[in-house]
Amino acid sequence: MSAEKPAIAPAANFIRNIVERDIEQGVYASRRWAGGPGDAAMQASGQPDPARIRTRFPPEPNGYLHIGHAKSICLNFGLAEQYGGVCHMRFDDTNPEKEEQEYVDSITESVKWLGYSWEGFGDSHLYFASNYFDFMYRAAETLIEAGHAYVDQQTADEMRANRGTLTEPGKDSPFRNRTAAENLALFREMRDGKHADGSMILRARIDMASPNINLRDPAIYRIRRATHHNTGDTWCIYPMYTFAHPIEDALEQITHSICTLEFEDQRPFYDWLLERLAESGLLAHPLPKQYEFSRLNLSYVVLSKRKLIELVENKHVTGWDDPRLPTLAGARRRGYTPEGFKLFADRVGVSKADSWIEYTILEDCMREVLNESAQRRIAVLDPIKLVIDNYPADQAEDCYAPNHPQQPELGKRVVKLSKELWIEREDFMEVPSKGYFRLSPDSMVRLRYGYVVKCTGFETDADGKVTIVHCDYLPDTKSGTPGADAIKVKGNIHWVSAAHAYTAEVRLYDRLFKTAHPGAGDSNYLDDLNPASLQIITAQLEASLKEAKPEERFQFERHGYFVADKQDSVAGQPVFNRTVTLRDAWQK
Repeated sequence: MSAEKPAIAPAANFIRNIVERDIEQGVYASRRWAGGPGDAAMQASGQPDPARIRTRFPPEPNGYLHIGHAKSICLNFGLAEQYGGVCHMRFDDTNPEKEEQEYVDSITESVKWLGYSWEGFGDSHLYFASNYFDFMYRAAETLIEAGHAYVDQQTADEMRANRGTLTEPGKDSPFRNRTAAENLALFREMRDGKHADGSMILRARIDMASPNINLRDPAIYRIRRATHHNTGDTWCIYPMYTFAHPIEDALEQITHSICTLEFEDQRPFYDWLLERLAESGLLAHPLPKQYEFSRLNLSYVVLSKRKLIELVENKHVTGWDDPRLPTLAGARRRGYTPEGFKLFADRVGVSKADSWIEYTILEDCMREVLNESAQRRIAVLDPIKLVIDNYPADQAEDCYAPNHPQQPELGKRVVKLSKELWIEREDFMEVPSKGYFRLSPDSMVRLRYGYVVKCTGFETDADGKVTIVHCDYLPDTKSGTPGADAIKVKGNIHWVSAAHAYTAEVRLYDRLFKTAHPGAGDSNYLDDLNPASLQIITAQLEASLKEAKPEERFQFERHGYFVADKQDSVAGQPVFNRTVTLRDAWQK
């Protein structure tokens, strides 16, 4: 991993071009900011907005963030950083039945871990959509009074039947032409809990013949008796997401509302709603604009919230932070880095085209970052004993290994050499195959950072399995001494002193699924689980690793990148997780 690779240019980002155009044309230069979210009157009392742009990351707190969200986080926060703006952290908590404080805490922790902040221009921009319920209700009454909304008492089946199809227009509700006064009275009765859940809804009055089905009088408020994590039992009616979202953006003075392509068909309603509220004077121009980009489709993972919940609840994994899951909590515990995710976001770019991204691209980004940042250490994962017969039994000496071969300023560390060492089982063969240059009877290799040794024999158990390898060392060949190059050998193996090694639990994580597209076609995605996604071994590590702190990352020479487990490591006894191998092991 030390070889220099040509730099890979960031992929195209069409939204960046839009932001630059808007700044150049002063599209949002007239905005004012009164110190927090608010309607037109409040914002008009403020100062010119110090933020050139305002973006937002608006997750619903009903689950853990995953790798797909990392792309959106990097995009929204990254644009704000790049163009002198601020990105709001907003929880779209308009659905009381599925939202919990646990998810709020996990989401904020993940965003902070990625290195982003919602602080800007002297203020914190952490917001909750539920704090806008009063304004949303006021906006709904304003629409009713202007003839743009009505209370519908059709059943769900009747509404579905009258909605029409992609080729046939819908039919007007029999309740569509009530007077504003009648609708206002009914809506207030809904608010006051006088009607049963599902008995009536508030709909926007737009066009039941619109070719865009989303404009056929969409629902904007429903009755739902449920305790909300933030507002408790204050409300028994709640706004629909498509109604709430544009209002949230407008109150927060968002300039560029960036979402994934599935919301593209909702953009006409987004614009329609904000224009109606601006006509009434509740909001002011310039209004937010919505832009859509393709969501992340990543091979070898599932990002569906339903499937992730099933994996956790049915114990196919150990929890939401299982290092095999594509959650950000799992990725963090796996040893993935924020810098790796930012590099990945740059590399895959932002476009309108739906496509599959190979998981190897994400892994390569992590390798690239870790190759620069991770110090090197020695680990023997499948140990057998190597005895240096002509080395004094009561002696141990210092050998010196660089902490990072490309960063000499990090210096060297001491690794102890003694009579008995641990080496990798694959570094000895009784009968060497062609091209095998490691230990075999009568062959010579260099102990990395140490001496040249010659294999003199081996021992086996009752089943014929090699248990101990014997060798002699050549005293004048120690690395770093004048005699080091006196004898040329082709093999170079790593080792740790048996007397000084740290015996540790090491978890070899691999991909959770064995196929690129789990559940493709009509198959069950659970049938594609990789039975070898986790192997727990007992390894022999160099002594310095015993002091590793949780989340400290290293390259185990020859093996890959590893991290001290965030949850299970304790002082003096870290457990290590494999983050990624040194090279792609899944190449066809």
